[in-house]
Parts: sequence; C-alpha cells; structure tokens
Amino acid sequence: MPDPCCNCEGTPRRDFLKLGLGGLVGLGFVDLLRGRARASDTPGAVDPRAAGGARAQGVNCILIWLDGGPSHYETFDPKPDAPEGVRGELKPIPTAVPGVHFCEAIPKLASVADKFTVIRSVCHKDPNHGGGNHYMMTGAPTPVPVGCGAFVTFHPSFGSVVSWKRGVRDGIPAYVSMPEMSRSGGPNFLGGKHAPFVIKGSPNSKGFRVRDVSLPAEIAAGRELGRRQLQQSLDRLKRFADAAAEDPAVDFDSHYRQALGLVTSKSAQEAFDISKEPDEVREMYGRNDFGQRLLLARRLVEAGVSFVTCYSGGWDHHTKLFESYKGSKVAELDRGLSALIVDLDRRGLLDSTLVFCLGEFGRTPKVNKDAGRDHWPHAMSILAAGAGTPRGYVLGATDAKGYHASQDIHSPEDFAATLYVKMGIDPNQHLYANASRPVQLVSGGTPIRELFA
Repeated sequence: MPDPCCNCEGTPRRDFLKLGLGGLVGLGFVDLLRGRARASDTPGAVDPRAAGGARAQGVNCILIWLDGGPSHYETFDPKPDAPEGVRGELKPIPTAVPGVHFCEAIPKLASVADKFTVIRSVCHKDPNHGGGNHYMMTGAPTPVPVGCGAFVTFHPSFGSVVSWKRGVRDGIPAYVSMPEMSRSGGPNFLGGKHAPFVIKGSPNSKGFRVRDVSLPAEIAAGRELGRRQLQQSLDRLKRFADAAAEDPAVDFDSHYRQALGLVTSKSAQEAFDISKEPDEVREMYGRNDFGQRLLLARRLVEAGVSFVTCYSGGWDHHTKLFESYKGSKVAELDRGLSALIVDLDRRGLLDSTLVFCLGEFGRTPKVNKDAGRDHWPHAMSILAAGAGTPRGYVLGATDAKGYHASQDIHSPEDFAATLYVKMGIDPNQHLYANASRPVQLVSGGTPIRELFA
C-alpha cells in the first residue's frame, strides 16, 4: 500500500520544487498581507491592464480535490457489461435519476444524484501526477521543459486567480485550503499574496482552533494592552511569530492591525467556529476529518470566502483498489459530499455556490496484477453542482469499456473556462508574467454550455 503522504512517484505532497513552484506554499494571513503590500515589487506581478475583465459575481466555489486520481469505474461511471478484468468487483446501483447508475461504493451520492451533474467525458494526455495535477488545477498543461527557466510559465491555480480578482472581503481571505495546499494550488507568478490561507489540523477534534483567527487568551479576556504588549500577544500565534522572524521591520500598524481585524471580526470568528453547528448537522457530514472540513467549507463560503479547496490525499490506488473502495475513505467522501450538497440546497446556498469534485485523472480499464488500477488520463468523471449547473444530469460518456471519452468530449481548458465564467471571470483575459510577457488565462478553452441551465 503506498504511503498516504506520497503518490506512486514517491513525491511528498509538499515537494513543490518539482513543478518550479518554489516557496509559494499556503500562507498565514499576515504573510498574505505582507505579500499584498509588496505587490508592486513582486517579479511577474499582474499588469493592471489585465485587472479589468468581467466583474466578479457573487458565486463562491468549493473544490474537493481527490489527489492521486480517483477511479471513474468505482464511482460515477461503472461498466458492468465490460469483460472480466475491466468491470471490477463492485456492482452498479440505481440513482435518484432514472436510468443512471453509480458504483455501489457511493450509495448516498446516488440517492441525491438529482441535485448535481456528472461529467463523464473530460480527458487529457498527461499520465503523470504532477502534470495532471497542474492541468486540472489551473486549466493549463505543464510547461515543457519543467523547470524555472525564463520562458517557462507555470499557471496560477483557480483559487489564486479568484483571490487576485476579488481580494480580501470584510477581513476574510478570498482563498482557503484545508488541510494543506495541493502541489498546483498556488499562485505562481501572481505572487505569494494570492497563496491560500491554509487551515491545518482536524476540525473533528474538540480542541480545534484556526491559527491566526483565534484570539490570545488575554485579548479575548478584554485586558487593556499597550501596543508592545498587543504585538507580543499576537506573536504567540505561530504564523505571526514566523512573519516577524522573516521580516523584523514589519510595520505593526499596516500589517498586524489588518491581521487583528481578522481575529476580531465577528463574521470571521463565527465562520471558523465549527462548534456552533448543531450536533445533527455535524453527524450528517460525518464525524471524521474530511466530513467536518466540508462542513467548515460550507460555513466559509456562507461567510463570504470566495474559493475553498478541500484536499484529500491517498487516491492513487495501484494496489487493493476494491478493498480500499469498500473501506472508510470512500464512505467518508460519499457521506460528506452528499451532505454538503443537500445542506447547501436546504440553506438556499446552492444557487450561489459552485461545487466540483475531481482528481488529476481516472484509472486504467485493465485491473492490474495487484488488484489495482493505474494512471489513465483518457477518461475521468467530475461531479459538478450549484451556480446554475443542471440537476440530475449526466454529461458525456465513455466507450463501452471505459477506455476513452467518446461523447461530448471536453478538455481541462473547457473545464477551467466553465469555472471562471460561472464565477464572473473572463477566461480570455491576459495575465502578465516573466517581465510582462502576456499569458492568456485559459488558452483555447470553451465554457461547457450544457452546464449553464
């Protein structure tokens, strides 16, 4: 069984250097503020001419990223009539949509299939984790050669582009990732100010607190503190201390005061405090780390966060795939994601919240000798819900054995263009990187018209 912290390449998820991403990992809020303040000095900063574009609308997004590549066969595109060695051990089951079947591993999602669309026909040609990850998280193929050369441009992630367009609203960051940042979930040439605000830890634990948001005890108690005392109190928060260590000259008034605005914001405090949720709602999502992160994601978009990524690793099943899909990991996805869609719908948020669930590719038709499936970018399934996405719809198809997308075929560029248009962002605009070299946000992509009701 592969190490859940690594994919089959043996690459730790935090090894961003492989794709030339340098140190632009998820940041604390003070880091974001400092980066924003230095925007004019950041190499490759976005040209102001590109900032006009389409006005961002009131749609927020929750992207569930299944790192490693989930199997389309064992989720949304079962092939019961395929030959032995292709169809697998798990059986299809009917869904809430007549004539549509999912795999038996996801019964709860099957029961609410009338609330979302499944896209069965997105495909590309990159079978590598790094390349597939970059392609599906940015809408751009990985530059060749991979490296940090002057003319090699790595695209910013969807969340970072949304952050660039919208920025901090009411003291709340635009882009949040839990519990870490995907290897291609960073800002690249947009600069560190548009890296995600990363929420680590387990929201399922009783002592869960979000760093940079929880007040130090003496401040929460209402003690009067002088400027130096207040700064020292804030420094006890690890990220604040790290920021001060990196730049001792950081200006308290311009950066710490804004960060203090986050920790003293009533809306932020309430959004990050998952303990305020009723027990029955928490149970609906599942009392596990993944389910509770999805619940926290709902609270964050409800409070005005524009883009939330919920990262789930360990989907690279080269061995014992069927055993794994019968286990807790898939059950937690099934329960948590179905609950998220139902909860958003009940609260009237599904019309303004875009939900996607995907990984970097699908899995091979042929089951290998270790009862697993290998990398397969030629066919994959994506769940899409909300923000005008049709309900109870299946878009596209793969061939009889699931080898290739065969009907209504769409590229990662089409997927990216769809996401941006739904969020009010013009996918045809140009960004400026590498000494003002223009880069089109999405090159050649066309929004998938069937996803616009």
